[in-house]
Amino acid sequence: MGRRTFTVSDIVWCAAMTALIVVCSWITVPLIPDIPFTMQTFAIFFALEFAGALRGTVSLLVFLALGAVGVPVFSGFRGGVGHLVGPTGGYLVGFILTCAVYRMFEKQFESGRAFHYVSLALALVACYAAGTVWFVIQTKTPVGAAVVKCVLPYIAPDAVKIALAVFLASKLKKIIKV
Repeated sequence: MGRRTFTVSDIVWCAAMTALIVVCSWITVPLIPDIPFTMQTFAIFFALEFAGALRGTVSLLVFLALGAVGVPVFSGFRGGVGHLVGPTGGYLVGFILTCAVYRMFEKQFESGRAFHYVSLALALVACYAAGTVWFVIQTKTPVGAAVVKCVLPYIAPDAVKIALAVFLASKLKKIIKV
């Protein structure tokens, strides 16, 4: 299998998807203290669906790198390594697993739209797992309590974000060449 070269178009799409992730991370609803409900998961799902797994992954990595060096791209206009290694940083790092799981399923997408929903749902489970384990280690919270606090309130909103991302990406792909 040959190595794929990034084109100028790829770089532009990555920049656009990174910008979308940044803006969506700033859209915050303080559902639970210290763990905000944001639209960044929607943006990551959309970037993967619309721009593809490789460009979506690069966009996420650029987002995380910007945040790591202190650019205020994370929720609450925060940035810095401290945010990545703090109690909820595991969810940000877990997005890398989200991209990896999604990419594993990409070859199956010709089989129908259901694979898109299933792959994003499994990718989200990977993110939840990584983030929750990180949260438990950082805060010494029991696993059950961490799941109740960090996962259960977000399942329904994240399911809606998955559906919205798949729907919008499929509609936009018909009118915009990616």
